[in-house]
Amino acid sequence: MRDLARHIDTLSHARVLCVGDVMLDRFIYGAVDRVSPEAPIPILRVEREVTMLGGAGNVAANARALGAACRFVSVVGDDPAGLEIAGILARAADNHEAGGGEAGGGGLVTEPGRQTTVKTRFIAGSQQLLRADVETVAPIRSEAAVLEAATAAMAGAGAVILSDYGKGVLTGDLVARLIAAARDAGLPVVVDPKGSDYARYRGADVVTPNRKELMQATGMPADSDAQVEAACRALIGRCGIGAIVATRSEQGMSVVTRETAVHLPAEAREVFDVSGAGDTVVATLTAALAAGAGLADAARLANLAAGIVVGKVGTAVVRVPELLAALHAQEWRHGEEKVATPEVAAERIARWRARGRRIGFTNGCFDLLHPGHISLLNQARAACDVLVVGLNSDASVKRLKGETRPVQTETARATVLASLACVDLVVIFGEDTPEALIRALRPDVLVKGADYTIATVVGADFVQSYGGKVVLAELVEGQSTTGTIRRMKG
Repeated sequence: MRDLARHIDTLSHARVLCVGDVMLDRFIYGAVDRVSPEAPIPILRVEREVTMLGGAGNVAANARALGAACRFVSVVGDDPAGLEIAGILARAADNHEAGGGEAGGGGLVTEPGRQTTVKTRFIAGSQQLLRADVETVAPIRSEAAVLEAATAAMAGAGAVILSDYGKGVLTGDLVARLIAAARDAGLPVVVDPKGSDYARYRGADVVTPNRKELMQATGMPADSDAQVEAACRALIGRCGIGAIVATRSEQGMSVVTRETAVHLPAEAREVFDVSGAGDTVVATLTAALAAGAGLADAARLANLAAGIVVGKVGTAVVRVPELLAALHAQEWRHGEEKVATPEVAAERIARWRARGRRIGFTNGCFDLLHPGHISLLNQARAACDVLVVGLNSDASVKRLKGETRPVQTETARATVLASLACVDLVVIFGEDTPEALIRALRPDVLVKGADYTIATVVGADFVQSYGGKVVLAELVEGQSTTGTIRRMKG
């Protein structure tokens, strides 16, 4: 969680180029209270109209909403809708909002005779009554101009998005040239795909199909984790793609490479509208990669962002404060998962150790958490990759501290400890000392306060016997639960 928060903080340093099919999304809202006498259809009494960028324009808007600088390249027709898109991009660039960067400049190519895509949705309350589309769906004739604008915009970028809505901007030849140019510039390429021929994306670093698109592209089932992995690896091998990040609606997201697979649970609490969720995923994923995050962490942020955006109505974006708030909420929800039995803890530690993680251990009663406790835990976490905290049970505390203790129950104490970013796992033990727990978990680093000596730390001899390390943490003077209780009593 701490790493994800750090990556969110660095999104403002990301520089992204987005190339793809731009469109206008119009939302016409009103009320229906009668049926037309001319035909059995509802009459919408129009109350307001909202227009925003859709397609690749919404991808750029999402990237910019996260604080990333986003250059944008696309094609419009020489028509009023094309002029409207140009105006929106120019205002966005001036206001440093969605699609900013150089989006209002030379990145928009006008092609005479082409219709700009406009999708108009008529909505009564929360019910969409009708969608009307105006568009040209044909390969562009201005490939050279788009390639020139995109190649120029790669200077200073950290990653490239190809947002393919199948309207004709990303022709097969242009996609190949853009990927080649990005690879020459050392930039990762993330593709939001369309259609079933993924060979056209050969050389891309990441492709982000949804579950339905994954099945269409492979002809394989994609219901279980194993099926998704098989389908993704088939695409990777067949089409020369680096990795697949597959969005799976209520089943979450899967990140699959040739060697690894990570399956992330869905983060949405409530789902109101899934339109534009794919745009949010590819924008967040690419911005995080451009800011230096690894693929797995970038996907976790994208998964978190998707859970936010589907809780909004219409084409929407996710902003950094929302992402941070969702991360904090996730930490609280997942807090209980960080409290484990010794048996479960041993299994998790075995998995962490297999990944090369250095396991740390400290223990205590942690009754009425105070700054001294926090200092000890932070020092312990700094000495390892994963920190496991052994927590005395209520019965154990009572034997050690007297009949009036603990002040808080073991459940309350474990919950508070689990909510701390520096703590990765909490294990409650019922003995007076953690000797048996230390022997079961075999930590690489054993941490206690400097009021102990190495000779008096329980489990020190055992940990040192297999090459483990014992660390004595500095104490914060004047901090103790006993002293706090004494002061509370007057």
